Amino acid sequence: MALLVHLKTVSELRGRGDRIAKVTFRGQSFYSRVLENCEDVADFDEMFRWPVASTIDRNEMLEIQVFNYSKVFSNKLIGTFRMVLQKVVEENHVEVTDMLIDDNNAIIKTSLCVEVRYQGTDGTVGSWDDGDFLGDESLQEEEKDSQETDGLLPGSRPSSRPPGEKSFRSKGREKTKGGRDGEHKAGRSVFSAMKLGKNRSHKEEPQRPDEPAVLEMEDLDHLAIRLADGLDPDSVSLASVTALTTNVSNKRSKPDIKMEPSAGRPMDYQVSITVIEARQLVGLNMDPVVCVEYFVFDFHVSPDVMFDKIIKLSVIHSKNLLRSGTLVGSFKMDVGTVYSQPEHQFHHKWAILSDPDDISSGLKGYVKCDVAVVGKGDNIKTPHKANETDEDDIEGNLLLPEGVPPERQWARFYVKIYRAEGLPRMNTSLMANVKKAFIGENKDLVDPYVQVFFAGQKGKTSVQKSSYEPLWNEQVVFTDLFPPLCKRMKVQIRDSDKVNDVAIGTHFIDLRKISNDGDKGFLPTLGPAWVNMYGSTRNYTLLDEHQDLNEGLGEGVSFRARLLLGLAVEILDTSNPELTSSTEVQVEQATPISESCAGKMEEFFLFGAFLEASMIDRRNGDKPITFEVTIGNYGNEVDGLARPQRPRPRKEPGDEEEVDLIQNSSDDEASDGGDLASVSSTPPMRPQVTDRNYFHLPYLERKPCIYIKSWWPDQRRRLYNANIMDHIADKLEEGLNDVQEMIKTEKSYPERRLRGVLEELSCGCCRFLSLAEKDQGHSPRTRLDRERLKSCLRELESMGQQARTLRAQVKRHTVRDKLRLCQNFLQKLRFLADEPQHSIPDVFIWMMSNNKRVAYARVPSKDLLFSIVEEETGKDCAKVKTLFLKLPGKRGFGSAGWTVQAKLELYMWLGLSKQRKDFLCGLPCGFEEVKAAQGLGLHAFPPVSLVYAKKQVFQLRAHMYQARSLFAADSSGLSDPFARVFFINQSQCTEVLNETLCPTWDQMLVFDNLELYGEAQELRDDPPIIVIEIYDQDTMGKADFMGRTFAKPLVKMADEGYCPPRFPPQLEYYQIYRGNATAGDLLAAFELLQIGPSGKADLPPINGPVDMDRGPIMPVPVGIRPVLSKYRVEVLFWGLRDLKRVNLAQVDRPRVDIECAGKGVQSSLIHNYKKNPNFNTLVKWFEVDLPENELLHPPLNIRVVDCRAFGRYTLVGSHAVSSLRRFIYRPPDRSAPSWNTTVRLLRRCRVLCNGGPSSHSTGEVVVNMEPEVPIKKLETMVKLDATSDAVVKVDVAEEEKEKKKKKGTVEELDEEEPDESMLDWWSKYFASIDTMKEQLRQQEPSGIDLEEKDEMDNTEGLKGPVKSKEKARAAKEEKKKKTQTSGSGQGSEAPEKKKPKIDELKVYPKELESEFDNFEDWLHTFNLLRGKTGDDEDGSTEEERIVGRFKGSLCVYKVPLPEDVSREAGYDPTYGMFQGIPSNDPINVLVRVYVVRATDLHPADINGKADPYIAIRLGKTDIRDKENYISKQLNPVFGKSFDIEASFPMESMLTVAVYDWDLVGTDDLIGETKIDLENRFYSKHRATCGIAQTYSTHGYNIWRDPMKPSQILTRLCKDGKVDGPHFGPPGRVKVANRVFTGPSEIEDENGQRKPTDEHVALSALRHWEDIPRAGCRLVPEHVETRPLLNPDKPGIEQGRLELWVDMFPMDMPAPGTPLDISPRKPKKYELRVIIWNTDEVVLEDDDFFTGEKSSDIFVRGWLKGQQEDKQDTDVHYHSLTGEGNFNWRYLFPFDYLAAEEKIVISKKESMFSWDETEYKIPARLTLQIWDADHFSADDFLGAIELDLNRFPRGAKTAKQCTMDMATGEVDVPLVSIFKQKRVKGWWPVLARNENDEFELTGKVEAELHLLTAEEAEKNPVGLARNEPDPLEKPNRPDTAFVWFLNPLKSIKYLICTRYKWLIIKIVLALLGLLMLGLFLYSLPGYMVKKLLGA
Repeated sequence: MALLVHLKTVSELRGRGDRIAKVTFRGQSFYSRVLENCEDVADFDEMFRWPVASTIDRNEMLEIQVFNYSKVFSNKLIGTFRMVLQKVVEENHVEVTDMLIDDNNAIIKTSLCVEVRYQGTDGTVGSWDDGDFLGDESLQEEEKDSQETDGLLPGSRPSSRPPGEKSFRSKGREKTKGGRDGEHKAGRSVFSAMKLGKNRSHKEEPQRPDEPAVLEMEDLDHLAIRLADGLDPDSVSLASVTALTTNVSNKRSKPDIKMEPSAGRPMDYQVSITVIEARQLVGLNMDPVVCVEYFVFDFHVSPDVMFDKIIKLSVIHSKNLLRSGTLVGSFKMDVGTVYSQPEHQFHHKWAILSDPDDISSGLKGYVKCDVAVVGKGDNIKTPHKANETDEDDIEGNLLLPEGVPPERQWARFYVKIYRAEGLPRMNTSLMANVKKAFIGENKDLVDPYVQVFFAGQKGKTSVQKSSYEPLWNEQVVFTDLFPPLCKRMKVQIRDSDKVNDVAIGTHFIDLRKISNDGDKGFLPTLGPAWVNMYGSTRNYTLLDEHQDLNEGLGEGVSFRARLLLGLAVEILDTSNPELTSSTEVQVEQATPISESCAGKMEEFFLFGAFLEASMIDRRNGDKPITFEVTIGNYGNEVDGLARPQRPRPRKEPGDEEEVDLIQNSSDDEASDGGDLASVSSTPPMRPQVTDRNYFHLPYLERKPCIYIKSWWPDQRRRLYNANIMDHIADKLEEGLNDVQEMIKTEKSYPERRLRGVLEELSCGCCRFLSLAEKDQGHSPRTRLDRERLKSCLRELESMGQQARTLRAQVKRHTVRDKLRLCQNFLQKLRFLADEPQHSIPDVFIWMMSNNKRVAYARVPSKDLLFSIVEEETGKDCAKVKTLFLKLPGKRGFGSAGWTVQAKLELYMWLGLSKQRKDFLCGLPCGFEEVKAAQGLGLHAFPPVSLVYAKKQVFQLRAHMYQARSLFAADSSGLSDPFARVFFINQSQCTEVLNETLCPTWDQMLVFDNLELYGEAQELRDDPPIIVIEIYDQDTMGKADFMGRTFAKPLVKMADEGYCPPRFPPQLEYYQIYRGNATAGDLLAAFELLQIGPSGKADLPPINGPVDMDRGPIMPVPVGIRPVLSKYRVEVLFWGLRDLKRVNLAQVDRPRVDIECAGKGVQSSLIHNYKKNPNFNTLVKWFEVDLPENELLHPPLNIRVVDCRAFGRYTLVGSHAVSSLRRFIYRPPDRSAPSWNTTVRLLRRCRVLCNGGPSSHSTGEVVVNMEPEVPIKKLETMVKLDATSDAVVKVDVAEEEKEKKKKKGTVEELDEEEPDESMLDWWSKYFASIDTMKEQLRQQEPSGIDLEEKDEMDNTEGLKGPVKSKEKARAAKEEKKKKTQTSGSGQGSEAPEKKKPKIDELKVYPKELESEFDNFEDWLHTFNLLRGKTGDDEDGSTEEERIVGRFKGSLCVYKVPLPEDVSREAGYDPTYGMFQGIPSNDPINVLVRVYVVRATDLHPADINGKADPYIAIRLGKTDIRDKENYISKQLNPVFGKSFDIEASFPMESMLTVAVYDWDLVGTDDLIGETKIDLENRFYSKHRATCGIAQTYSTHGYNIWRDPMKPSQILTRLCKDGKVDGPHFGPPGRVKVANRVFTGPSEIEDENGQRKPTDEHVALSALRHWEDIPRAGCRLVPEHVETRPLLNPDKPGIEQGRLELWVDMFPMDMPAPGTPLDISPRKPKKYELRVIIWNTDEVVLEDDDFFTGEKSSDIFVRGWLKGQQEDKQDTDVHYHSLTGEGNFNWRYLFPFDYLAAEEKIVISKKESMFSWDETEYKIPARLTLQIWDADHFSADDFLGAIELDLNRFPRGAKTAKQCTMDMATGEVDVPLVSIFKQKRVKGWWPVLARNENDEFELTGKVEAELHLLTAEEAEKNPVGLARNEPDPLEKPNRPDTAFVWFLNPLKSIKYLICTRYKWLIIKIVLALLGLLMLGLFLYSLPGYMVKKLLGA
């Protein structure tokens, strides 16, 4: 969408004068050019354009103001025209002539004529007909005739913008920082990679006529503020500074400066995996193999190969005689996933195991591990190895990247392979010809099949014999967990061959790009779509040197084939029984798809015009050269071979037949409805010499053209969307670079530019939404297209909103933070813009010499694609692009790849043939077309060449001032640089300057008679670019290439004046590139001056003497070279260190030469380097003229030479200080109040504005020190101003105890105060580590870097009220704590979690140097380099080039200095600015090194372990602590101290190394760390001996320093010339204007209290940084963590070492004995466990006779790690109720480390082990219940594991004992056996059922009793039920005996218990029956008797 305003004329003006118009819409103004001396009519005829993101509202206004222009005064308003845009919106086009109104709203006579057009969202523009856009179909033939011939000259068409049009496109469609474009880019910096010329105007200077008004930065601000009606400047934003008022025709696109392909080059990688433990493994009584193991794999491969490698963790049953190792479960992920994690690692995460052979089975357990992938130079910060607790939240710490759900499901990945096209031939034609001769058949020479690699598996399709266009219709099916942890799928077409199969082409499918894991996301899906494959050139050779390219390594140099494929994912329902549960790869048939499903075939047209071909490498200079352009196989005449198919016009889409596209006979040419053949290569031409390195092709006015017709599925929409996003991203990137440069060069208001950038971003996002939503399916879209569009729309919509909110938050101090957030936007946009479904293949331009392919360039087709809608057009479409051709494949690596093979200026256009109407519109004007053939009907043909009639003559002046930080090309570590400047077909060199990396050439090169073709006006805006190459001159052989850069000259036409603001041009920095790396900066300026009709007389004179000393060399003229002023450079020469041999001779008498801008000074000579490497004269100075502008300061060179006999000198090494900035001394501004101390205070402490203490009468400021709260050290300060006094009050717990006692409120704390005698150094160390972890944890959520925090604190502190919420909250908390502390006197325990009070030290997770700025507070170390700078494959790394170090410093200041500096007391003129530095005479020092422990060492032995020991080197002392090696440990605790006597400066580099002890052979170095002791010793931070937290004279925290705090304080005050210390009344000390308070007494070991000043002195030392002027942070008592490095594996950490170093001068009192930090010895304990009873145990066995359920129960127990010492109770046979009685005692002796809560076990790993290995294992007791079986294996019933430090308290009765106690789902009280000593109760026993859930399988009653070894000896007990202290026999029922031993008893028991009642009932029933029977039996007799009456 855009609003276009065509301002035509303003008439009836009064008087005569210069007129200018200003057009404003939506607050954005453009100025017209100035019309000079016009009378009553001003004919502006200019076009203005505003891209609009949101639709224009009917009520919006357009305002045009006309001014009388004045060069000196402000412009005078003539009148204003305002217009409401209602009509424009309705009709899209309005033409108006109307009167203007003046200031008083009165109508004046002057009238104005303007035409307004509105290009709506649909891309239509009012009143221009379709024919303007769509090519020829809409026009009748005749019309076409007339229009094609004259209409193809741009400028005559209504649709191509008139030349005067002004564009408000941020740098246009093309990020050209071009020509005049740059002029107004005030916001751009002096350093930028491609300053294509620009300069700045000055407000005072009058503007030149015919010159758009130039706005300087400040004007912009005023303008912006005016526009915003005086809004708060915090909300003003600047649109692209560059885009304002520029007049740029965008006919050139930006060249790409980086030459070398980055991919494909091998690098070093190290993958380290630490497996810690496994939990919840499925299976009964698991005995898996997992203890802490560390595995390291080293690789040297290219990143692509590396990141696709799969890491697989498998847990396997340990093998024994009965079972082989079976897989429990495995986990896999690719290396790329790990590498993309923060810090390239997962730390202490749980990997979920699953069984790949049985996908229905679910999770198999967890393995806890660390995985890290380190590339060379990556610095991995492992979280500090502190004593980690074992309670782990498994679910919260899974080994999965962010955003992957923990429950991953199994899924099937279907990769559908349909067909391929355009395959190259893969056999020699020789064989084919033989075959053809014999059999007479002509076959395609390739047998293709497709192979797919995914997640470590591969599947392949069938082989299609002899087919260039194979048809497969097969699908390869993978089964893996979803989402997969492998990012890429590799699809490869291979050629099947009897000997070996080779890849034809490779395509990677990035699963992240074809799926979206958001809540509205979609599963991976792709296609069916064509993907293009690129690789080596298509001509078949047996040994293809570029075969790697076909494997997907490196950038392909030619089209290989395209493949139609699809991908779908189906989530499996694993409960489905029909599912095959294996994960093997399957290949099956896929349903074929219709022809058109990948898109309708359309005819595309590619046009190219070669405007210039220069810089052709001289090796190709003798043969004729031709350039070939190909797109796919179209245009490839040499080895295209397989003819591409295309539909014949006017047939059914399905009906295809082959047509030979390379039709050469001219009679074909016009047949088939004017169809044209392709011309794909330029005519051969012999190159001409430019200079001794390069040739050029003499195209002159005749420029050859190419054009190609090709047929592709029409999927332009995909590319259009990608282009829109690319444009947004380019604009954003450009803007962010602007902001970065503004910050870097300290320009004002970077925040405004950032707001502008965010505004542009949100507008761009809106524009995308409006364009993309109209994307109705004009092409068949795949599911991925639809889903991607939806997700892009969502993403961009939210990005637009975020950008708007972010814009509002941009403030001056948050610019850096917000800039970082914007970088995320940029990455996201680039990610979204990358289209995974290709359509049109990329375009390749090959240079052919003698029909051989020599060099190529590859241009993505989307960059060339044309669209009617401007935003959708590719960035290089219809533009002149500068291409640098490079060598293909591996030949392009390294220095060979850096030489340009050829530089092309190439114009290209790609689009649908039917839209090709305007394909010439972007060419430089002034040409005529030359057609291939003359005759009828050929008007529509594209030209084969263009002839330029117009040519302009120019002179180029290249002002080459200086370069810096160049590449060292000689073995001396220096270079002999000269620059070579190329412009069109001329080149010139500067002179060679010997032996420097920072040459100041100060030379002007003049190129005369340059002929440029085209219109003058266009050349002014878009001149060709200049290439500058820098070489190193060698006496032998050819010059070495050192780097290159581009520039765009500033152009002056003959009719313009040479005056400000544009001329003379200003010097700019251009970044020099060498391959992909930066290699310095060039400071230069370039101007291109047109030679008018009167010849060179009009040009500004080349004044300036020809420098006679240097021969005919013209210096840079005065207006351009920088303005200089006088500076003095003072150099402190301290000494030289570690100088290596030069040419095998040792350095004996070195000297240092300092040089800057041609002046310099030499140090005094060191007469005997071995005896004393320090200089005897410390300070020297020299004066030099340096530029006023600090950014232009030349570098300062430090060179060390060795003075040999006979006056010879050899260079030892050199160092270039590229920026003097940090050494510039700026005298303090005395007038300003002394803020620096305030700032310093504010920086260190949160400001509490509670104002309370300020009411002190003395005006003192109270600075309250709370007693040590372990975690937050509360340093709360209130600052009034720097001159008043401050009181620092320190309370210490002693006094609080007193208070508590008085109040009688001594609370019972859970953890009582630890007993002094119990504590040792390790208690202190572990407490400190907890604190450090706590601090790190607190830092993480805040997410703000500390430096940023500092800045925020500064600004907010100075503003007064605290802004951010966090601060307010923090302040509140601290106040609350204060009130608590002062009110209740409960001391520090109240607010914090209750923690025992232990004095702590500071544990630094990194080197001490990084915390204290390398201790370079006054003494700097400069590395001296020698030898060539390393390239990746040859040469050496930075480390290897260091040949020594120079210690000293610099101070640069303007002369003269203000008086008061030199008048200060004690100013010694010989030391200049270096007052008060110590003497550098040799001094003897006692160095005490404490080595605590090492972590994560790199394994050195085959078993994946190491046997480390410490070796220390200092000077001649070499200590190897070999006897005390620690067996098989990668985390050894050394706990040793070493004393070494050394004399500085000779011995000042301390090396602490860790070696691996070997029984045979030499010991291997694992890694070492080097510490420069000298800088520490002399530093003001006092790194000799750390300042402890508290002062005590005995115990674990004894004061280590021989000087007491009060002596140190006195010494510091004296050295820093600070007033003090004045020890006042007890407990107070005054230093300068600060008062510190603290306890005044100290206890000695007998508990006697004595008065002392040490506590207050210590509190002053701990806050020394708050002392004005002299203060700085003092090094506290600490342990530092240093990385161990191994010179064989540079840059990759081999582990870490924790240590600290104390140094004591020998002339001071001797220090005490070293601290004892030897590792704690574990304490011996005995754990007695009595198993009393079990209950409710599940019944496993069925009775043989009775079928009853019963169990033969026994209980097994062991301590973790001592499985072989497991103990079993006897068996309770035949328990029928699950009840068992045992009364059985286990005894477990063990060694325990209380501090680490670990059991220590020493055992030999195997019978062959030399010595025992020590393991530390968590203290866990396992109890298991088993069912004993006689003949088969015993059955496992259930188990419980109790962590002895925290386990649930047992239940009182079996009934109360529930399953919840063990699962941890309910909070149950936890106890520790180490505190309770004796515990009895019931515990549940659990096992997993079939569904993998826990169930209760029994309960056990046990008693645990813990005794120390001594107690156990005094009170022995027997094992089981033995003496002494036997347990009584259990009361078991008799059936516990086995039935066949006592059958009767068993039977009795069976009968009695179970069938008692049944038997009674049966007996009674039998009795009844008997009675009845007897009754019936006797009844007849009685009856008879009765009857007979007997």
